[in-house]
Amino acid sequence: MEWAADGRGVSATTAAAAARELAADAGLRTVVLVEGVSDQAALEALAERQHRNLAAEGIAVVPLGGATSIGRFLNLVGPEGLDVGLAGLCDVGEEHHFRRGLERAGLGSRITRADMESLGFYVCEADLEDELIRALGTARVQEVFDGQGDLRTFRTFQRQPAQRERTVEQQLQRFMGTISGRKAHYARALVNDLDLARLPRPLDRLLAHV
Repeated sequence: MEWAADGRGVSATTAAAAARELAADAGLRTVVLVEGVSDQAALEALAERQHRNLAAEGIAVVPLGGATSIGRFLNLVGPEGLDVGLAGLCDVGEEHHFRRGLERAGLGSRITRADMESLGFYVCEADLEDELIRALGTARVQEVFDGQGDLRTFRTFQRQPAQRERTVEQQLQRFMGTISGRKAHYARALVNDLDLARLPRPLDRLLAHV
């Protein structure tokens, strides 16, 4: 674990032990690795709706800043690092990065989707926004847009030449990604509007796992 030794004469083993002790003292039990801040916002909002305090439970939701960073983060918090419980969420297009990262971290070989889920890692089809749109329906998502003061802007967006041939689902997805911070904002807003009896499977299973 050279990341912890820091090149100052401290052995990797000693540094790893110190890091694990710090994590234990802080009450850290599980790290949930997600691609970005919108995934973090959705999970934390859903946990709140389920009357859970993730921080008090020792659960940290950590955005990777992109799926390609999964290996580095698994080195930090996985079996060779802090050795805490692990879970995660990714888009289907990034699933291969998560599988490879889990394999390189020594958590399995030839990992399948079922293997990932047994480890606490779940895949969105096709991404978080798609999961939320399908759970709520396009009409209800637009009502949420209206409640947030964005429906008129969305209508203008729909009339753009590049959007006219797309489905409403595709337009909704694209709209949420057009401005920095909008994905995270609507991740929370849409989760707050979900029927708790009809949750998107990846979010529901992930929170049940941890």
